[in-house]
Amino acid sequence: NPPMSTTSQPQRQGLDHSWRQALELLDADLCTRALAEKTRHAYRVDVTQLADWSDAQHLTPAQLTPRDLRRYVATLSARRLAPATIDRKIDALRAFFSSQREHGQLAGSPAELISAPKRAARLPRVLKRSETSTLLGSIPTDGVGGPLNLRDRAIFELAYACGLRAEEIVKLTVTDVEHDSEQLRVHGKGSKTRILPIGELALAALRDYLERARGALQGGDGEDALFLSKSGRALSTSDIRRRLGIHSRRAGLDRGISPHALRHSYATHMLDGGADLRTIQELLGHASISTTQLYTRVESARLKSAYARSHPRA
Repeated sequence: NPPMSTTSQPQRQGLDHSWRQALELLDADLCTRALAEKTRHAYRVDVTQLADWSDAQHLTPAQLTPRDLRRYVATLSARRLAPATIDRKIDALRAFFSSQREHGQLAGSPAELISAPKRAARLPRVLKRSETSTLLGSIPTDGVGGPLNLRDRAIFELAYACGLRAEEIVKLTVTDVEHDSEQLRVHGKGSKTRILPIGELALAALRDYLERARGALQGGDGEDALFLSKSGRALSTSDIRRRLGIHSRRAGLDRGISPHALRHSYATHMLDGGADLRTIQELLGHASISTTQLYTRVESARLKSAYARSHPRA
């Protein structure tokens, strides 16, 4: 499908007028919310799929019941969609019916009673401290590979030192680095900004990049971006993932390491080092402490493994 603009949405010409009107209201609401464009586009696609299914059965938005929505979710499961995908589609339905309720089209939301199929909880991939050191230490800073390696060393030192998402890395500008206070201004989800301390090694790698490499990469359209491509443009999240994959393989750590694995490792190593959950929540920019509590399960899994290896009667 072609990429969507912020004001267009995927609609079928044959849809009932009530569905077309409802989708237009949703589209307007989504554009006012602090959601990533990728998320807004996914929501539009998800709700349009519900509209197609409902319209084929001659059901308008106002006629849909919780039972109808459960039947619809069952069709998603029958298509063997990933549980995470079904979860997102249900979130989109809730957003849609909330929009209808807020605009006075419905008295209540039938989606509130809908739950996603249960799925096994997956613990995030976490690197050992030694693996993190091996990965970061394997990115040369002695001139081998030119400015790109200096840039990459700064990117991944900073990602691990501050627990950054890939989306946050590519949004950084030169002025987001506060050298005197050794802090970083990060623009996170929901347009929320947080100020994070930068570790000594990450700050050294960052200064090395700024002094020796960034000037050689300037000249494109990404002048304000902190991290530039070889053509001088701002990096994309796919650039970050690709470069991390290259360095992971070179370090002999070909385990599907992603930028988010560095973020998970940051949080787990902080917890292991004695940081409390509330502090980690603030550093990661989590809206809810329940999201951060995932890392206590990671730590619990590590302790159980150590117990199984060490205790004579385990």
